[in-house]
Amino acid sequence: MSIRVVVADDQDLVRTGLTMILDAQPGIEVVGQARDGYEAVTMARELRPDVCLFDIRMPALDGVEATRQLAGPGVADPMAVVVITTFDLDEYVLGALRAGARGFLLKDAGPALLVQAIEAAAHGDALIAPDITRRLLGTLASLERPVAPAQPLSPLTDREEDVLVLLARGRTNHEIAAELHISLSTVKTHIGALMAKLGARNRVEVAMWAYETRRV
Repeated sequence: MSIRVVVADDQDLVRTGLTMILDAQPGIEVVGQARDGYEAVTMARELRPDVCLFDIRMPALDGVEATRQLAGPGVADPMAVVVITTFDLDEYVLGALRAGARGFLLKDAGPALLVQAIEAAAHGDALIAPDITRRLLGTLASLERPVAPAQPLSPLTDREEDVLVLLARGRTNHEIAAELHISLSTVKTHIGALMAKLGARNRVEVAMWAYETRRV
């Protein structure tokens, strides 16, 4: 079955271009286009796409708030959201990830990375553009932490720690399996255990915890 996507961007040319790129891919279908954040949230709740692709800067409701309403804390059935923007400001990246986004790309990332991000989000993975990931690590390492990160419900195993570090560095499940020489199902088991121990709802929240505890 095709990955169903809703695209939201206030610029007609950009929105049309993104739609053309995605519709040209086998296994991906754009089922809706929105011109602002409010329309995007309404459309996503109605159509229940597999992935939402949102611009950061949109009228009525920006991409971060739209993401929070569909995937943020307190959402019973969160959707997969990938944020794409011209601006790679750290406040946008952090805001989007904390709002529940499963991916963050710049608009100059190219079709291949865009498709990878959509496919990763649809399958529960998270993909952040590599250059953004590297800078984000440095930013998070320098942030003041007035509140201590939550402690896991039970200690992490050595293998869970290994998976945690690779996940936080933006590796996909397949890449983690290859680097650690374990099966894909074992990787998924470890990530499930990490989410349970950390009270995280998705792998991005697990990665954020790794940043906050300075594991990467």
